[in-house]
Amino acid sequence: MKADNKGNHNSELITRSSELKLNINQWAEEDRPREKLMRLGAEALTNAELLAILIGSGSTKESAVSLMQHVLNDCGNNLNTLGKMSIQDLTAYTGMGPAKAITVLAACELGKRRQMEKAAERQDIGSATAIYNLMHPKMQDLDVEEAWVLLMNQNNKLIKALRVSHGGITETAVDVRIIIKEALLAKATVLALCHNHPSNSINPSKDDDRLTQRVKNACELMRIFFMDHVIITDGNYYSYYERGRL
Repeated sequence: MKADNKGNHNSELITRSSELKLNINQWAEEDRPREKLMRLGAEALTNAELLAILIGSGSTKESAVSLMQHVLNDCGNNLNTLGKMSIQDLTAYTGMGPAKAITVLAACELGKRRQMEKAAERQDIGSATAIYNLMHPKMQDLDVEEAWVLLMNQNNKLIKALRVSHGGITETAVDVRIIIKEALLAKATVLALCHNHPSNSINPSKDDDRLTQRVKNACELMRIFFMDHVIITDGNYYSYYERGRL
């Protein structure tokens, strides 16, 4: 009778222990891998947490993070060793089916290929001529005005070019707040503005002058270097910087 009671008691403890175990979606939000990555960036996550995001879920016995900690521990916490495992090796773990195993190995292979590739070359647009050569093909056939912002790093290498306005024949409305917002999101330290004149006149208008000054003031406030405002026509350009107006 006593033995039976002890057995029942142990069963209850196991059940309670299982019930106390939390799934990832029951964790505090700041501890969940996906939310943690969004809040702090990928570099703040452990290898197990990054891999847990890939596989999505664990098993009834352990969370995705715990499962990947288990796998990594058996690999000596070495990602190169993990990449050498086979699908059969990985699927030997409870909760790791073929689809999850394939996802892990695909990620390891991508990491290996990334190491072998050179960093992408960013285009140098540190002059009005370079800006013209970059943007003229996009603007030469436009019959309305467009404004673009070119976001650069401190070495005048292009991070990205964004169209910020698409307007009428003689003018286009530009929201300076959008320009600054995009620059901050891209972590740009240098920017240039450019727009086209469908009339093919390179002479800036009073509105162009006012826009240039507003962008310059906003950049100074945010400590971003406003390199130039270039007006592009089919075959020529006007540079505020080259004309000594910046």
